Amino acid sequence: MPCELIIGGARSGKSRYAEQRAIESGLPVHVIVTAEALDEEMRVRIARHQADRPTGWTVVEAPRGLAVALAAEAAEGRCVVVDCLTLWLANLLDGAEALPPGEGAEQLPAFAAERAALLGLIPGLPGRVLFVANEVGFGLVPETPLGRLFRDEAGRLNQAVAALCGEVTLVAAGLPLKLKG
Repeated sequence: MPCELIIGGARSGKSRYAEQRAIESGLPVHVIVTAEALDEEMRVRIARHQADRPTGWTVVEAPRGLAVALAAEAAEGRCVVVDCLTLWLANLLDGAEALPPGEGAEQLPAFAAERAALLGLIPGLPGRVLFVANEVGFGLVPETPLGRLFRDEAGRLNQAVAALCGEVTLVAAGLPLKLKG
């Protein structure tokens, strides 16, 4: 399988590792970014990622519609980095605070459709695709229902993507640990 899931905690080095893997592929690199600059602190973070990225890489913004962007960018002879699934998930949970207690995110039409589209696309993707995601299950149980929903959905998404990828790597303290492949 041409796909790899690279997971890790915040500031673990997972994005840097994905960039190294993309460079090592020797292929032209396209990056699909999912973050939105909704405040000044996030603008600074995005600028830092942009500055760290090698010049010449094609960058596509897809805070939503990831499957559509991925279908357009993935190709034989190309490496695509998706950074990151966790922010994309957070974008899809817009409106989740209004869900009745105990209801899952699948009740959100955009979430259910986009998640299904992404998972359905992964097995047939051409080229090399590197997915970056946060492992949020190592921390404390979130205090709020929305926080717990996010944690649960991130864990479920990581498990589903990991099952579809030929390789899975956990990055901690900048060090990769191969979990699969």
